[in-house]
Amino acid sequence: MPWVVLLVSAVLEAVWATALGRSDGFTHPTATAVFLLALATSMVGLGIAVRTIPIGTGYAVWTGVGAGLTVAWAMATGEEAFTPVRALLIAGIVAAVVGLRLAPSGTED
Repeated sequence: MPWVVLLVSAVLEAVWATALGRSDGFTHPTATAVFLLALATSMVGLGIAVRTIPIGTGYAVWTGVGAGLTVAWAMATGEEAFTPVRALLIAGIVAAVVGLRLAPSGTED
């Protein structure tokens, strides 16, 4: 269950990062509200998940998934250019996250 909480929190990280960009310096109220809500919820979830998952692994997965989803969304919506190299690098982030999950951590997950 902690891994599910961590992944949901990582998705919310991508939501708040995207909303932050769309808030235009906190001048758009809806985007600012989405940013604040997603940020708070994401942080709470991360805090809950790392009670069980080691902090280094949890934080790396949280940031990796969040960053990958943020870039993927930006490319899918045309806000950032899609290139095969960028897609390959995002796949590398995903592979690293999967590797962290599958590698023994030395603690109970």
